[in-house]
Amino acid sequence: MNYKSALIVGAGSGLSASLAHSFAKAGMTVALAARSPAKLAEFATATGARTYNCDAAKRDEVEALFATLDTEGNAPDVVVYNPSYRVRGPLIELDPAEVEKTIAISAFGGFLVAQAAVKRMLPRKQGALLFTGASASVKGYAQSAAFAMGKFALRGLAQSLARELGPQGIHVAHFIIDGGIRSARRPVEADKPDALLDPDAIAQSYLQVLQQPRSAWSQEIELRPWVEKF
Repeated sequence: MNYKSALIVGAGSGLSASLAHSFAKAGMTVALAARSPAKLAEFATATGARTYNCDAAKRDEVEALFATLDTEGNAPDVVVYNPSYRVRGPLIELDPAEVEKTIAISAFGGFLVAQAAVKRMLPRKQGALLFTGASASVKGYAQSAAFAMGKFALRGLAQSLARELGPQGIHVAHFIIDGGIRSARRPVEADKPDALLDPDAIAQSYLQVLQQPRSAWSQEIELRPWVEKF
């Protein structure tokens, strides 16, 4: 694999931890960025990852993150955008400020991170941008308008960037995580094996996309457990 370093933005327990372990095992150095990096200490230590403070929806913090990585000589050639925030409720009861925050974190932050990353990837004509989507990327559920707007926008960003940047050597892929992810707070029920997405299995799919030859790149991957309805 041609990639040597990875940055996971919006890192937390669960999928981000699995991605960090998977990337580190594949030989990449890993950096983790989050609004509360202290919460990442356990799996950062286990993977040898460096941690950074960053609110992805704030331009100055994104620019500072990438400037720091430049100074350290660790500009990433793989960037995963993984933040998530949502507000739910009937349309007429939604707080506009919370809707704005949902869209900012889900989509605008993806633009900011992508722009900063691509400025560093283009001179090398190599890199990968991986965006984490959700069921809401393709289905707008009742009382989930804000999250649907954000995830639809992120998917549109990924599609546009794939068409713009693919011919310049940068692989852009969007992952639709269509189902619940297994975690300590959401364990698998004994009578429903594999009814939840295994975060390690999801991470393996991200790694497989990074290993694709550029003559056959994927732009979008859908992942769901076998019991999930389309």
